[in-house]
Amino acid sequence: MQRRGAGLGWPRQQQQQPPPPAVGPRAAAMAPPSGGVSPGLGGRPACALLLFCYLNFVPSLGRQTSLTTSVIPKAEQSMAYKDFIYFTVFEGNVRNISEVSVEYLCSQPCVVNLEAVVSSDFRSSIPVYKKRWKNEKHLHTSRTHLVHVKFPSIMVYRDDYFIRHSISVSVVVLRAWITHKHSGGGDMNVKLEENLLHAVAKNYTLLKTVPPFERPFKDHQVCLEWNVDYIWSLRANKIPQCTFENDVVTLLGFLYASSGENTGIVKKFPSFQNRELEATRYQRIDYPVFTVSLWLYLLHYCKANLCGILYFVDSNEMYGTPSVFLTEEGHLHIQMHLVKGEDLAVKTKFTLPLKEWFRLDISFNGGQIVVTTSIGQDLKSYHNQTISFQEDFHYNDTAGYFIIGGSRYVAGIEGFFGPLKYYRLRTLHPAQIFNPLLEKQLAEQIKLYYERCTEVQEIVSVYTSTVQQGGRSQEACDLRNSYLDLTRRYGRPSMCRAFPWEKELRAQHPSLFQALLEMGLLMVPTSQNESVLGIGRRMFEKAVERLSRVDGLHQMSSVVPLLMDSSCCGYHKASYYLAVFYETGLNVPQNQLQGMLYSLVGGRGSERLSSMNLGYKHYQGVDSYPLDWELAYAYYSNIATKTPLDQHTLQGDQAYVEAIRLKDDEILKVQTKEDGDVFMWLKHEATRGNAAAQQRLAQMLFWGQQGVAKNPEAAIEWYAKGALETEDPALIYDYAIVLFKGQGVKKNRRLALELMKKAASKGLHQAVNGLGWYYHKFKKNYVKAAKYWLKAEEMGNPDASYNLGVLHLDGIFPGVPGRNQTLAGEYFHKAAQGGHIEGTLWCSLYYMTGNLETFPRDPEKAVVWAKHVAEKNGYLGHVIRKGLNAYLEGSWHEALLYYVLAAETGIEVSQTNLAHICEERPDLAKRYLGVNCVWRYYNFSVFQIDAPSFAYLKMGDLYYYGHQNQSQDLELSVQMYAQAALDGDSQGFFNLALLIEEGAIIPHHILDFLEIDPTIHSSNVSILQELYERCWNHSSEESLSPCSLAWLYFHLRLIWGAVLHSALTYFLGTFLLSILIAWIVQYFQSVSANRSSLTPAGASPDPSTPPASPAVTPAADASAQDQPTVTNNPEPRG
Repeated sequence: MQRRGAGLGWPRQQQQQPPPPAVGPRAAAMAPPSGGVSPGLGGRPACALLLFCYLNFVPSLGRQTSLTTSVIPKAEQSMAYKDFIYFTVFEGNVRNISEVSVEYLCSQPCVVNLEAVVSSDFRSSIPVYKKRWKNEKHLHTSRTHLVHVKFPSIMVYRDDYFIRHSISVSVVVLRAWITHKHSGGGDMNVKLEENLLHAVAKNYTLLKTVPPFERPFKDHQVCLEWNVDYIWSLRANKIPQCTFENDVVTLLGFLYASSGENTGIVKKFPSFQNRELEATRYQRIDYPVFTVSLWLYLLHYCKANLCGILYFVDSNEMYGTPSVFLTEEGHLHIQMHLVKGEDLAVKTKFTLPLKEWFRLDISFNGGQIVVTTSIGQDLKSYHNQTISFQEDFHYNDTAGYFIIGGSRYVAGIEGFFGPLKYYRLRTLHPAQIFNPLLEKQLAEQIKLYYERCTEVQEIVSVYTSTVQQGGRSQEACDLRNSYLDLTRRYGRPSMCRAFPWEKELRAQHPSLFQALLEMGLLMVPTSQNESVLGIGRRMFEKAVERLSRVDGLHQMSSVVPLLMDSSCCGYHKASYYLAVFYETGLNVPQNQLQGMLYSLVGGRGSERLSSMNLGYKHYQGVDSYPLDWELAYAYYSNIATKTPLDQHTLQGDQAYVEAIRLKDDEILKVQTKEDGDVFMWLKHEATRGNAAAQQRLAQMLFWGQQGVAKNPEAAIEWYAKGALETEDPALIYDYAIVLFKGQGVKKNRRLALELMKKAASKGLHQAVNGLGWYYHKFKKNYVKAAKYWLKAEEMGNPDASYNLGVLHLDGIFPGVPGRNQTLAGEYFHKAAQGGHIEGTLWCSLYYMTGNLETFPRDPEKAVVWAKHVAEKNGYLGHVIRKGLNAYLEGSWHEALLYYVLAAETGIEVSQTNLAHICEERPDLAKRYLGVNCVWRYYNFSVFQIDAPSFAYLKMGDLYYYGHQNQSQDLELSVQMYAQAALDGDSQGFFNLALLIEEGAIIPHHILDFLEIDPTIHSSNVSILQELYERCWNHSSEESLSPCSLAWLYFHLRLIWGAVLHSALTYFLGTFLLSILIAWIVQYFQSVSANRSSLTPAGASPDPSTPPASPAVTPAADASAQDQPTVTNNPEPRG
C-alpha cells in the first residue's frame, strides 16, 4: 500500500492532512541582539533565574543618569510647585547592599516608588528589589530619603559551596517615580507596573555590573567540615568554560549517489546546548537567517514535476522552510512556510548546469533569498538571483527533519551530491562560505567516466541505427551466390554503409568495436534506448560467460573492458563487478579510487548489490568510506523497499536467500537439483499424496530454494494438487493466494475466497488474515477487515499486526477518528518483531526520523533494520546460490568469484563462507586476490550483529598467533574468545582458560562482560575453575570432551596441591624421616656386628665348613654401590 505524503506545490496542498496550528504574530525581538555576552553566562542553568517573579517591560538603555520628566495633568499645570524626584547612588557598582539617597518633592499627597530591575541575554526587566512609601504631610518641600537597596547574592558574589550558580546580568536599572493619590496610582495595593502608568515624575539610572568571576566571595559565617572545605577549594578558583558549539553543520561530507528514486538521506538538527545560540535561534523563528551550500552533479533534469534536493519536513509531515526542488525544465523551485500557515514558492529564472560539478548557495535573510551557482575549482559565478518577499516565513529547524534527495513524498534528483554545509544562524556571501569539494579525485573520475560513456553510447547508438537501416545492404555485402554475382555484374553496384568513425575513436575503444562486430546484427531492438541498454546487457553476459569457465579468473584482462563498456551502456551489474574487482584486487591491480567510482556509479543506477555495498561500507566505515549511518540508511532503504516487490516478481535472476554455511556438512548434503535424489524423493512422495512433501516441493519451485531453479508454473501445479486433493490448510491457503493475485495462473477470486474460508475454518491464522485482506482490498469493508485482523493478531499473525497499523495510519480504523501514527507504530513494531518486511521498514523509518515519541531517533538501529530487509533481496540470493552451486561442483574459480561478489555487499554468511574457501584453497586466494582474504572477511563478519561463534574463535586465533602482515594482539584475542564464550561456545571458555594457564591476565571489563564477578573470583585459580565449569556445561558432546578432561585435570591438580600444602603432609614427612633415620642407625649397627663376628685370619677353618666366600661377587659389588641396602643378612624394612 503506497503512503501519501505532505503537500507539495504552489500553493500548499494539504492532501487530507490536518491543518497546522495557527502561528501568532511576529515577536518583538525580530532582529538579532547586538553586543557581546559575558563569557561566564553561557551554559548556566536556567534555574538560577527562578527567583525572579515575572517580566515587566524593556527599560530604556540611555546613558542619562539625572533625567527628570514632568507629567503633571493639564488641570494642575498652573500650580507653582512641580513634583520631582532625584536619587544618588553612593557606589556605582552592584553591591550586596547599595546605599541610595532619594530626593523628591510632592505637590499633593503621594506615594514614592523605588525599584531595581535587571536584564540578561535571555530575560529582560526582571524586578529584584521593590520599595514604596507614602508622603502625605510634607508637601511642597524637598525631602531626602536614604534607602539600602539589597541585591540577590547570586548577582553580587562568586560561586561557592552555598552559591552554586551565580548569574551574569548585562543591565541593572534603578528607577524611581511619584504618583498622586487622586490619580489612582496612590493605592499601595496597585501593582508597580500599573502604578508607573500614573507617575507624575520619574527618573532612572544605570548601575555597573560586575562579571561573575571578578566578584568577591561571600562570607557566610559558616564553618565547613575539613573534607568539604578541601574538596571545594580544589575547584573554587577554576573558571568553567562553555563547550564550544558552532552553528555550522556538515550535513554531508562524502559523495552520495542519488538514483532519482524515493529514497534519500535523513538529517535532524538538535537544539543548541549553548543557551546564547539557542536563544538566538528561537528569536528567529519568524525571521530566518541561515545559509545552505551544497555541491551537485546533475545527469538529467527532473522527469516528474519536482525532484527533491534539500527540504524540511515538520512534525506534522508537511513541508517547511526551506524546501528546494528541481523542476523538469531545470529551474530551482524554492518553497517556504509562512507564519500565517500558508505556503509560498518561487522558481528561479536560470537553469542548473548538467554533467558539471557546481556549488549551489542559498541564503535567507528574513524575506530576502539569494541564490548563487558557481562552477569549477575557482568557483566562477554561473548565475545569481535575489528574491524578496514581504511575508513572514516560519522557520524552526528542530521541529522536524531534513531530507537530502528523495523520500516517500517526492523522488530525488538523478546525479551526485557533494559536500553540504548548513549555517544555521548566519547569512553569508558565497565568497565567505568555506565548503570545498572534497574527494576531488573521485569527483573528477565521475566526470571523466560520464564523458567517456557519452562517447560509448553515441557509438552504440550510431551502430544500431546503421544496422537497422542497412540490414539488407549489409547482407548483400556479406553473402555470396550466383544471383548476387549477376546482380553486381549487370545491375547497379551495391554500396555497403560505412560507419562514420575515425581511426582515433577506434583506437580509444577497441574492445567496444570488437564486441559490436561479434554480436548478431539482426538481434538489435528497435528502440534506441533499449538498444544501448540491450547491447550493454549482452556485453555483460559475454563477460560472465568467460568468467564462468574453469579458468575464468585467467580471462580478467579481456573481461574488464567488456564490463566497462557494459557499464557505460547503463547495465550496472557490470558496474558492481568492476567495483568489487578493483576493491579486492581480484586478478586486477587493486585500485580503491576506481572501486569507489564504479560502486557510486552502480548505486546511482539503482543496482541492488552496488547500493548494498555502499550502505555496508558507510555502516562500518571501512575501505576509506566514512562512517555515516544516515548515508548508509539512504542506500539500504532503497533496496529494502524494493525487496518485497522483487519477491513478488516472478521474472529476473532471483533466488531465495538461504543462510547456508560451507562448514555445515549436513545442510550441504540436502542441497539438490531437479534431478537430485532429494528432489526426486520429494516428488515421489508428493505424487503419492503426501501433503508435507507437496507443500515443500511447491515452495522449493516457487521461490527457488535448496538449489532448485525457480519454476512458478510447476509450483502452482503442486499447490493446486495439494489444495484440491488434501485437506491440508497450508496448501489450501497458498493456492488461494495464488488465485487471488494471479501469479502464474488466471485469477479466480470466487474459488480463492472459498478456499480461504475453508483454510480459516481449520484454524490457520494466515487464512484468517487473508479474509481480512479480501474485505479490505476488494469490498472496502473496513469493519469486517478489522474484525478478522484483530482475530488473526490474537493468533500471533504478524501480517495482521501490520494491516491493523495501516488502518490506524490511514485513519480508517472503525470507531477511531483520524490518523493515529503512535498506535500504527506500535502495530508495525509488533509485526517487525514477527519478521514482517513492511513493518520492519516502517520501524526503520521511524527510528531514522525520530518524529514519534515511541520511536526516539536512533540512526544505527534504523540502518540495522533496513539492512536486515535488504539482505533478503532475491538478486543477492541469486549470486549466493551461484556461488554455492559452483562450490558443490568443485568449480573453485566461479565459487571464489560469486562469494566475493556476495561478501562485499556485507551479508555475513557469505563473508564467513568466502573466508572458509580461502582457508581451503590458500593458493587460489593468494594468486587471485589482492587482499588478505581470511583476515579481511573473518574480521568483517565479527562486526556483524549475527556473527557466528566460530568467526570470533578464528579471529581470536589470528590475533593470538598473528597472521601475515597483522601483528599479535593478546588483548583483542581475549575479546574475541570472550565474545565466542558469551555466545555459548565452549571453545571460547576453553581458550580463555588456556590463556590464563599461560600467564595472561583477563581484564576486569572482560570478566564483567562474561558476568564473572571479580570480587568473588579474585584469583586466577577461582577464575579458571569458573571457566572450566562453564566450558563443560556448554559442551554439546555426550562423551568425554576436551572441556570435561580439562576440568578433571584441573581439579586433580587442585587436590594434589592441597595435599602437598596440608598438615597431613608435614606429619607423614616427619614420620617417614624418623623411620629413615632409625633404619640407617640399625644398618650401621648390623654392619659393625657382622665385621666383629668374622673368623681371624690365622685360625684354621672347620673342615666341615666350606671356605668363606665374599658376601657379593665383584659384579654384584659394583651394583651394590647403587643399592647399599643389600647385605649378607638383610634386615626387613620398617
